[in-house]
Amino acid sequence: MKRMILAASAALTLAACNGDLSSAGDASLDIPDVEDGDISQQTMIDITRTLSSDEFEGRMPGTPGEEKTVALLIEKFQQAGLQPGNGDSWVQEVPLVEITGKDFAPLKIKGNGVDLSLDFAKDWVGVTYQEQVKTSVNDSELVFVGYGINAPEREWNDYKDIDMKGKTALILVNDPDFDTEGLEGTFNGKAMTYYGRWTYKYEEAGKQGATAALVIHDTEPASYGWNVVESSWSGPQAYAQRGANAPKMTQMNGWVQNDAARQIIEAAGKDFDALMEAAKKPGFKPVPLGVTASTAFRNDIRTFKSQNVIGVLPGSERPDEYVMHTAHWDHLGRCTPADDGDDICNGAVDNATGTAALVALAEAHAKAGPPARSLVFLAVTAEESGLLGADYYAANPVFPLNQTVGGINMDAFLVGGPSNDVTVVGPGKSKLDDFLNKALDSDGRVATPNPSPEAGYYYRSDHFAFAKRGVPMLYVDGGEDLKEGGREAGEALAKDYRDNRYHGPKDEFSEDWDWSGVMQDLQLFYRIGRMLAQSESWPNWNEGDEFKATRDESCAAGQQGC
Repeated sequence: MKRMILAASAALTLAACNGDLSSAGDASLDIPDVEDGDISQQTMIDITRTLSSDEFEGRMPGTPGEEKTVALLIEKFQQAGLQPGNGDSWVQEVPLVEITGKDFAPLKIKGNGVDLSLDFAKDWVGVTYQEQVKTSVNDSELVFVGYGINAPEREWNDYKDIDMKGKTALILVNDPDFDTEGLEGTFNGKAMTYYGRWTYKYEEAGKQGATAALVIHDTEPASYGWNVVESSWSGPQAYAQRGANAPKMTQMNGWVQNDAARQIIEAAGKDFDALMEAAKKPGFKPVPLGVTASTAFRNDIRTFKSQNVIGVLPGSERPDEYVMHTAHWDHLGRCTPADDGDDICNGAVDNATGTAALVALAEAHAKAGPPARSLVFLAVTAEESGLLGADYYAANPVFPLNQTVGGINMDAFLVGGPSNDVTVVGPGKSKLDDFLNKALDSDGRVATPNPSPEAGYYYRSDHFAFAKRGVPMLYVDGGEDLKEGGREAGEALAKDYRDNRYHGPKDEFSEDWDWSGVMQDLQLFYRIGRMLAQSESWPNWNEGDEFKATRDESCAAGQQGC
């Protein structure tokens, strides 16, 4: 998921309430001066155009589109002057399973005089993570479990005193204090925690023994519309192959439209709004609804190996210390057709632009000559399926994580001209902010905190796979304050993309794009990467950050590196 799908109107309201970007910095850090890089705009244009062409069929993992994408990236990494990043190989194999649901029966809700029939796609969507040819949910008791959170350290348990075996969890999106104005609260106020992500909610429902889990969609707390859910959760779905000792999971995970959820709950004789309010308060207990859910669908199953593509520019002095650059090459393949019948989700912005940026930055660094530390350029697969490629790499790193200094993630450049700022997702988390601030000073721009902390964007792109294992990672997006038109223009640009192209067939390349803002951002990323690669410092997470203990433990266990 991407930051630019935020509710644009939140930008001004929240710009001052997410992290501290005004500190003087850590004087002990070695942050060298670097020159601008020779970054090719033509490379950005050519690779973005090619990757998002219909010939690449939306770059779905495990399709001919992947084969073409991987081949192109290997060719371009070689031409840029990189070396293979996985021994003698340019790729790291990622074992995946693709499950395509079909023949969906309606979601039937029955009991106590209730008899509802909800249509697939219109009212609900569902998938299975289990490798089974048929998925059936039969007369499974529906239980409203609030936000579906079990967090002992926060004295919160939405599953208190209930056995979920055989039952279906009906769950609210985000976390309990998302609609507060500030960042204070049990779950960090407006800022989403990982407990608010649908990935967590399905994981916890599985741990609780539930047969199925349905998240109630609501555009504001989800930060995207039902059209995004329908497009992303229909068609082929890729998952990491499960081992013999995999955690428990439900038979079905899915979403239900907000209006459909209201219809279910009120037909069951409950007050929808009252339940939502109760779920926000400590001491909430799950509410059996006295009705059952049933549905069934069939699955086509295909196991395959996808590929991460890895190139490295070895360091001249400390080649065993690594600075990471990440971007995902995949997109959704064929998806829900547009009105004109176009069913290829080309993913030009998301994320052909970020993939092209890996190549353009690699070219520029190679032209400048190797820095002291090694630079790694990692194009990962299956981000759209849940950060699978990044997570596989981070769990099976080619370069040890305690020898990885930190990194930069690039996930979708919204092409809209130069800006006066950049948007920092997850500011105030690590000492990487000091490198960012110095790089910004070089071109007279400022850092704006994430204007939509309730959306939890820090947990929604590939850098998170590294961060949760302790590696400091920056996630910086283009600015909201455009040089032409200011914040109003920036908000309109974000809204237009979110409403008309994001995760749909119209995310297509345009020859008319103004690349000047993207090139401005690439110079920023170049300087940060070069600074980190020339520095002798090991920037850590700030005191109190959720990932610092993991980093400290990782560093203490290693013989070299941090």
